[in-house]
Amino acid sequence: MTTPKRAYARYTSESLALLGKFIQHGRRRRGMSEKELAERLGVARSTVQRIEGGEPNVGIGMAFEAAALVGVKLFNSDESGITALSGRMDDRIAVLPKRAHKTGGKVVDDF
Repeated sequence: MTTPKRAYARYTSESLALLGKFIQHGRRRRGMSEKELAERLGVARSTVQRIEGGEPNVGIGMAFEAAALVGVKLFNSDESGITALSGRMDDRIAVLPKRAHKTGGKVVDDF
């Protein structure tokens, strides 16, 4: 029995393809082969090809690790910038409600 192929939003597919291109560019710029990157990641060369091809079924951690190894900056920031941004997001999340509640009925906004 085969599982049906999942459909992804166009934005998602294009973003994955773009990340793959950034990783491929970074790898080539560093003079690194697919095999060398695969060895550094501890994966098969085919996984590197899937990452660079923008395939959505590759783990996000693996794609981010590949990006880090070839010098692709994620979120337009270096490591300290990401840590600071993460802290700011923690602060924003802290002021939001812990749960989302469905409204019980129609909102009456006649004043």
